[in-house]
Amino acid sequence: MGKIKTHKASAKRFSVTGSGKVKMNHCHHRHNLGKKSSKRKRHLRSPALVQGTMAANIRKLIQK
Repeated sequence: MGKIKTHKASAKRFSVTGSGKVKMNHCHHRHNLGKKSSKRKRHLRSPALVQGTMAANIRKLIQK
């Protein structure tokens, strides 16, 4: 049985922290920023953690 390959598109979007949590960037922070409030844009800058089963699926995709 061969090795499991890394899903490169997912590897560019997600990363795993030292404690095993999956970290991602928020969406909606590329364009049309003039109509969004400063508070909304500020919160979109910070990374978010993926929750639950989705985190387990992503961890399988991006394993090295």
